Amino acid sequence: MDDIKPYVQQHKDRFISELVDILKIPSVSADSAYSQDVIDMSEAVKKSLEAAGCDKVEICDTPGYPIVYGEKTIDPNLPTVLVYGHYDVQPPDPMDLWTSPPFEPVIKKTEIHPEGAIFARGACDDKGQMYMHVKALEYMVRNNNLPCNVKFMIEGEEEVGSKSLGWFVENNQEKLKCDVILISDTGMISNQQPSITTGLRGLSYVEVEVTGPNRDLHSGLYGGAVANPINILAKMIASLHDENNHITIPGFYDKVEELSREERDEMAKAPFSLDNYKKALDIEDIYGEKDYVTNERNSIRPTLDVNGIWGGYTGEGAKTVIASKAFAKISMRLVPNQDWEEITELFTKHFTLIAPKSVKVKVTPHHGGQGYVTPTDSIGYQAAAKAYEESFGVKPIPVRSGGSIPIVALFEKELKSKTIMMGFGLDSDAIHSPNEHFGIFNYLKGIETIPLFYKYFVELSR
Repeated sequence: MDDIKPYVQQHKDRFISELVDILKIPSVSADSAYSQDVIDMSEAVKKSLEAAGCDKVEICDTPGYPIVYGEKTIDPNLPTVLVYGHYDVQPPDPMDLWTSPPFEPVIKKTEIHPEGAIFARGACDDKGQMYMHVKALEYMVRNNNLPCNVKFMIEGEEEVGSKSLGWFVENNQEKLKCDVILISDTGMISNQQPSITTGLRGLSYVEVEVTGPNRDLHSGLYGGAVANPINILAKMIASLHDENNHITIPGFYDKVEELSREERDEMAKAPFSLDNYKKALDIEDIYGEKDYVTNERNSIRPTLDVNGIWGGYTGEGAKTVIASKAFAKISMRLVPNQDWEEITELFTKHFTLIAPKSVKVKVTPHHGGQGYVTPTDSIGYQAAAKAYEESFGVKPIPVRSGGSIPIVALFEKELKSKTIMMGFGLDSDAIHSPNEHFGIFNYLKGIETIPLFYKYFVELSR
């Protein structure tokens, strides 16, 4: 595969232009106003897989948004790699914080990305990283360098819990049969020091509703005599952490995996500057669970965070009102051994019990998933490590991510295959935030590196 770098450089402008085109499609799965755009995006993925060299590509209907399936089989006796990605994106809100429109991609140079970065919703999560695999396939097919069989499963509901994917996997196990699953929906330490994600946190996502009086009330006539749902909700949320930022839900930590001192010391070898971390976020100090450092708090420890809170009057000017209802969306990131459904039940029971009799509480679970840890002694991990080392010139470091990809645990359960997470994004890429971006270097480096994984996976499988 000595010709991979020249091939990428030769087609660099086209690769970037093609990515820009799909980033223009506002495939927001969480908002029904974009439903046709999500469908249009699935069609665009289908066309790109066909152009890259898949022998068979189909748009598969599901109870929700479709899944795009493609395959290229060169020899049934050779290993098969299943590539997973998603074509849906997060909502772009808040719009006023974007420096350029979220679905009008622009390329701008930054301190971290002197070659430029593509700014657009979905640039890194996950259209840019998904499309690296499409272009890697194109290179391998056109240059007769595809060493094994490959399948693609690209979904449109990852940002809303992947409900239809579970249904699809359970009903298509023979179609999806593979030897390893390859995902690029994670990141790496830096452009100089690659890393491989070996662990993901699970997720429990709920919405809470607190109801007081049967209608909004005049805050002068009723203030001080009737429970204010917004005040009550704020107190209830505040009580979910103690003075050490430990989560107070009974039973929450019962199954938490406690890493040994040796494992934590190994994690600490990853390059990390606390000063740079604070500077990048423009914060004076860090915050979190006592007795754990930053890179442990955001990876190997469970969390509980309010993702949104609202109620009452939020328009211009003043309106003296006690709202009838108050709401919040809450996510809990979980570590291996914590079952997301069990945690959801524990939260619901606790949150209901701590409410005063002056209000009613409703908890609505949205979605969730289990955590995952992949072994570093597997053939898949070793192949990825060799690919990164050859491409970057330095050995990758295994790291655990604070993020969640709920379907990874499902893949192992249903398909009996390990998942390798070869991410090329950076923490600074602002995924899920305004001004999301993906470095041109990272995008092209991913296309260079992925074919090497295929090469080494086949060699190590013999």
